[in-house]
Amino acid sequence: MNRVNGKGSHYDNEPKLNLKKVAATVIALLAIIMVIISIKNALTKKVTTKKISVQTTYFTVYTNDKWGVIDNQGKTIINPEYDEMIIIPDKNKDVFICTYNVDYNNGTYDTKVLNEKGQEILGDYKKVEAIENNSKNDIWYETGILKYQNDEGKYGLIDYNGKLVLSPEYDNIYSIQGIEKSIIIEKNGKKGLINSLGEIIIEPNYVDISSLTNDYSDGYIVKDENQKCGIIMPDKKVVFENKYDNIDHVFGNNMYVVTEAGTHKIVNSDGSTVLDTGFENVSEIDGNNIIVEIAGKYGVLDNTGASKIPAEYDYLTYCFEDNYIAKKGDKYGVIGLDNSTKIDFNYVSMSSIKNGNFIQADNEQYATEIIDKNLKVVLTNVIISEINEEKGYIRVRLNDEYKYYNFNLEEKKAQDVLPTRTLFLVKENGKYGYENNKGERIVDCKYDDAMEQNEYGYCAVKKDGVWGVLKPNGSVLLEPSVNLDDYLYIDFISDWHLYKDLSLNCYTK
Repeated sequence: MNRVNGKGSHYDNEPKLNLKKVAATVIALLAIIMVIISIKNALTKKVTTKKISVQTTYFTVYTNDKWGVIDNQGKTIINPEYDEMIIIPDKNKDVFICTYNVDYNNGTYDTKVLNEKGQEILGDYKKVEAIENNSKNDIWYETGILKYQNDEGKYGLIDYNGKLVLSPEYDNIYSIQGIEKSIIIEKNGKKGLINSLGEIIIEPNYVDISSLTNDYSDGYIVKDENQKCGIIMPDKKVVFENKYDNIDHVFGNNMYVVTEAGTHKIVNSDGSTVLDTGFENVSEIDGNNIIVEIAGKYGVLDNTGASKIPAEYDYLTYCFEDNYIAKKGDKYGVIGLDNSTKIDFNYVSMSSIKNGNFIQADNEQYATEIIDKNLKVVLTNVIISEINEEKGYIRVRLNDEYKYYNFNLEEKKAQDVLPTRTLFLVKENGKYGYENNKGERIVDCKYDDAMEQNEYGYCAVKKDGVWGVLKPNGSVLLEPSVNLDDYLYIDFISDWHLYKDLSLNCYTK
């Protein structure tokens, strides 16, 4: 029987909902949905790399017999349209020196300086040039200052903003080759010296100036018009007046090697004699031990003249602790200060990394070995691709893989040594790929060869005999297509690869 109430119709015989079953069904459905979402997320999980953040850097490029400039993202800053190489004195500054109107017969040329917008700057100055330097075939430039020439042909200095640093009154300005912060000024046939800030350290009163050692902080040998030599420090302090006939390029433990009145001797900075007999020449001073040459052979004396190592070696140099790299005939080994043999003379070459207290040596098979401070061989048959003294690590190629070691020769992960990089080289089944700093695979191991990511984020990869490049996130920027078989070192900035002549430090394509 139907009954009507005020709220609507209701059937007494209508089946009632089972709330427990409904709740269970809903929970089951939610669980299924959550599982589906979880599976979807797992299948579509996005593996990412962090971004590389570096200061804008500029590079000279060479293509189709023309020179230009790009930045570290591969963007063209100056179109390759110049016949002469464009000079970038400071790779992080948009100061580009372009040479034109070159007459090789007369030796004349003009220069102009451009910024990153291609606008001419420093136009108030004529023939602006960088101050070039070089060491071990590496060309570099004094940063912060440029030389220029006035209408009378005299040279002066300006900074990158065009501020006058040194008035144009000099016949020439150039660096002492291989020595930092050491710039010669010439005036009226005499030489002086300025530092990299343009400050005059030595007035132009000398016929010659040279660095005492490879470190400018050890001072400079100055020779006057009477051919007498003295020493002046970078802080302008005079160590020796010009009284010696000669001063050798050797220094250590406050001792110098000089010639006075025909006597070759070792003196202290106060001029007092340390040794004046028992040797013909001095090649090194390490503490109180002095490597000397006698009749073409090398040995060691202490500062009293006592013999520590007899002069019986064809070459001798200090490495670390009380150890010396020595040469007998055409083979190298290591001896102690007591003349005991620490490493047999079985190597065709040997040198030490003193800041790291280890030795690199080539054995008779010309395989490179790394020897630790305990004189034990810890690595063999390696190719040393980098020694970074600033960050204290070495990178070697071992069994077709790159490995990193600190200066204690403890193996380190690339992620520890290069924390700012986004991709790290891995090898699997003879193929190369990349992972991020969390160990997640970003690029499958499918390349025949590959280089570690460079500081600008690019990875050089090789497949089927040709090279390409990956972006910082691992995506392909240039498919492998470039043959670089006769290149000594492989590196890319965008799709530009490092030029064959490494001394030029430029890129091409």
